[in-house]
Amino acid sequence: MLAAVIGGRLQGVELAFLAHQDGWQTLLIDRRKGVPAQRLCDRFYQLDVRQIAVLDEIMKAVDLVIPALEDQAALDSLVGWCRDRRVPLAFDPEAYVVSNSKIASDHLFASLGIPAPEQWPHCSFPVVAKPSHASGSDGVILLKDQRDAEAIFPEGFPDRGWVFQEYLEGPSFSIEVIGRPGNYVPLQVTELFMDVDYDCKAVAAPCRLPDRQIRDIETLSVEIAEAIGLTGLMDVEVILHNGCFKVIEIDARFPSQTPLCVYASTGSNMFSMLADLFLFGKPLSVEVPTSVRGAIIEHVRVSPRAIFIEGEHIMADAGPLERVSGFFGADVAITSYREGTPVWVATMIVIAATRQLAAEKLDRVLSTIQRCLNLEHIVDRGPKNVL
Repeated sequence: MLAAVIGGRLQGVELAFLAHQDGWQTLLIDRRKGVPAQRLCDRFYQLDVRQIAVLDEIMKAVDLVIPALEDQAALDSLVGWCRDRRVPLAFDPEAYVVSNSKIASDHLFASLGIPAPEQWPHCSFPVVAKPSHASGSDGVILLKDQRDAEAIFPEGFPDRGWVFQEYLEGPSFSIEVIGRPGNYVPLQVTELFMDVDYDCKAVAAPCRLPDRQIRDIETLSVEIAEAIGLTGLMDVEVILHNGCFKVIEIDARFPSQTPLCVYASTGSNMFSMLADLFLFGKPLSVEVPTSVRGAIIEHVRVSPRAIFIEGEHIMADAGPLERVSGFFGADVAITSYREGTPVWVATMIVIAATRQLAAEKLDRVLSTIQRCLNLEHIVDRGPKNVL
């Protein structure tokens, strides 16, 4: 079976990895050369998907198309191409329109009575400013007080294009829900760890929550999926603030980081589940794994003197990445490392019987890298709290 992955950055890396784990061949399309997923796929074409005639030629044997990009014009072209040629597209454009707008998403949460951060001016400083159509931490600004606000927005907070909401402190969690109306499956809840720029630097599973709170997250994620009529996959990020879960954002597209962690911990492969849904129309269910393993995904940047633990943005512009098993003691790494290269990055995947043992294993991996490469420091740009 052949899957076309459209977009070769971090979502494309995730899809290529999981597709190969499920025995699929992958064809990658990106308008840029040297993207991270380029060497993880079987074939690569540098192409703008709006070039329909060329697309017809290279995609004629494709069984399934999955977008891994957020360019609306490219998505619109892809939706039309797949519809006209009756090629399954693992994507829900209507649900994506809602999730891609933080303003529309916040209106949805309010209409459902789902807790979310308070909006300005109904909150006090510190305030988080977010571009309405950006993803994750892209463009996010923390405004600690009025002075910060006036420095960044001297003419006042704009009425359009931005969301301004209260800054919340507390542990962050993520869950994916997959399916169609009336048949949704919530997957494993993972715990997220941010760097100083609010970019996710690590994901750990299983999460440190009691079953009751896990069920709360599962319930609200399915409620949101039903409300937007999702057919496909959606990611829900929440923060636990003063004992209450508040929804930070939703994304009705294939995410990055968390699918790898869920796969490492439980064996649930979100790519294969999407293929079952869109190719075969199978009712979805997830068998409860007989044993859930501890798994941690962490991003590192190595310089001639130190190892830096940072958010996933360091992976996005590192050029083509490769999968390496047994990488300095990690189970698997997705990395730009080449012997003798002074600067490189890696997403390391470590697995053990428990999450604590996985954290201890990760510490040994970092120490091994430091020792083997004669580095002076390990610098964690955020709270070290994956235990």
